[in-house]
Amino acid sequence: MEPKLLLVEDEPGMLEEMHNYLQREGFRVLTACTGLEALAIARSERPDLIVLDWMLPGKSGIDVCREIRQTSSCGIIMVTARSDEADKIVGLEIGADDYLTKPFSLRELASRIRALLRRLRGPEERPTVLERDNLIISEAKCQVFQDDREIQLTPTEFKILHTLAARPGMVFSRLQLLKAALADEYMGYERTMDSHIRNLRRKLGDDPSNPRYIQTVYGFGYRFGEQS
Repeated sequence: MEPKLLLVEDEPGMLEEMHNYLQREGFRVLTACTGLEALAIARSERPDLIVLDWMLPGKSGIDVCREIRQTSSCGIIMVTARSDEADKIVGLEIGADDYLTKPFSLRELASRIRALLRRLRGPEERPTVLERDNLIISEAKCQVFQDDREIQLTPTEFKILHTLAARPGMVFSRLQLLKAALADEYMGYERTMDSHIRNLRRKLGDDPSNPRYIQTVYGFGYRFGEQS
């Protein structure tokens, strides 16, 4: 079945262009013009991926992303006219998986969507289940359980955690982790990894000053604790 997309954009002309192009590319496409409308459709239709504009009337894209992440791990691509790296990091910190800066081509949009959907599906061969201390990490189902409680992670966060946990004690640079999580879509913003690590530690209850799972190796990157 074709992936279901939700496009959230308040500019009618741009929304129509994206809708028509992505429909021709084989996607099932839903649309919304406001944040409240997007939340209602996301709850009822459960899209596989949301393309979410930052600036929306009433409720901003950031607020919409934050609310969706409370109940869903679907893919989210933020669309923004902001070019500052700090603004992009904000989107990643509240749960977005990727971002596009306006203006962008429809071909690039489709490419980013397909790349994120591949990460959502995960590997199709030799799925593994990792058991690390009180964590169970299922590669096949892209699920993480901590003491029998499921931890809700974004696809990007899951890939980072799985990469680290698969090789406890091995140090990964920020760039290595970004490439593992985002493949060719990482765009070279190595410092965005720090935002993902903060989110992972918060969700896992990992004390940043004395982390149990994800440890900082100053000047190099991160590793998964060997004692975990």
